[in-house]
Amino acid sequence: MDLVIRDPMQAQPSASARPRLAERIASRLLCDVRDTAFLELMTLQSLVVIPTGLALFVPGWFSWWLAAAHLAIVLYWIAPFVLMLHNTSHRKFFKRPWTWMNQYIPWVLGPFFGESPETYFAHHVGMHHPENNLEEDLSSTMPFRRDSAVGFARYFLRFFFAILLELLSYLGRKGRRGLMIRAAVGELSFYAVMVGLFFVNWRATLFVFFLPFVISRFAMMAGNWAQHAFIDPASPENCYRNSITCINSLYNKRCFNDGYHIGHHIKQTRHWLEMPEDFLRNLDKYEAEGAIVFEGVDYFPVWLALMFKRYDWLASKMVQLGKQKRSREELVELLRSRTLPIVAAPVTQPAIQAR
Repeated sequence: MDLVIRDPMQAQPSASARPRLAERIASRLLCDVRDTAFLELMTLQSLVVIPTGLALFVPGWFSWWLAAAHLAIVLYWIAPFVLMLHNTSHRKFFKRPWTWMNQYIPWVLGPFFGESPETYFAHHVGMHHPENNLEEDLSSTMPFRRDSAVGFARYFLRFFFAILLELLSYLGRKGRRGLMIRAAVGELSFYAVMVGLFFVNWRATLFVFFLPFVISRFAMMAGNWAQHAFIDPASPENCYRNSITCINSLYNKRCFNDGYHIGHHIKQTRHWLEMPEDFLRNLDKYEAEGAIVFEGVDYFPVWLALMFKRYDWLASKMVQLGKQKRSREELVELLRSRTLPIVAAPVTQPAIQAR
């Protein structure tokens, strides 16, 4: 099957091309010069979001219009930020002697986008990928009916109120004491600073830290719900059958090819620019495994369609791999069958391990 991929692909600059200033700086600072986009985004967000956020705490400077403008900027950038955090959690960003700068995104910039320091790394890299959405995954979608708004509400509220205790308990059971301490220090210090700032200026704290915190956690859980909504109950450990891939969407251009979620679970350290090429190279495997691929959408519309049980719309966005085509009704039935709760994960074949 011939597919046209419009998502960002690996660039092949000519030997005579003169590097841009940002790339020359990146070559001195970064482990991979292909991550220059992160350096540019980090710098721009730092120059805009941090000053406008801090300005709201200056006595006499708070105004509702400035608070609303600051929050609007954060909401516009929150998805690219989270995916920058995601990629720099999987792959080291700054090289020696600048490795201390690897703490800047999670510890300095992160709180302004609702991300408590260390928690994302501990949850996503330290827990989610090793457990692969199975029973011990604290964000597993398996037990829930994944086209149920009530089910999602239970899922989100459990994560929002209980994730710290559950994550620390999990890391303790797995013997990952160092990561457990990092997660506890990062999360609790964020809470302490936020509570303290509420007594200094509750209005500024509400807009600069608390609302981004709630929005970020909701968005991450809605995204994870959609990423792992369509699970084959006969093989829930199979990354091709417990995840989805979204291609040719604006989201991939803004968020560093995050739509290629199956490929990411197969190899979590794969560079974001290599995702589309890897997908095309392995189309036969995706077809053989019955992978679910959508085109022109991203995870939030998928989540929203599930909340309203719009399987007809989801079916219209599916990419049918291979020569044999299914009818719209057959696609709807397939998608609906993949959203039923799974109480236990029967292991019928070796799991496809993330690397």
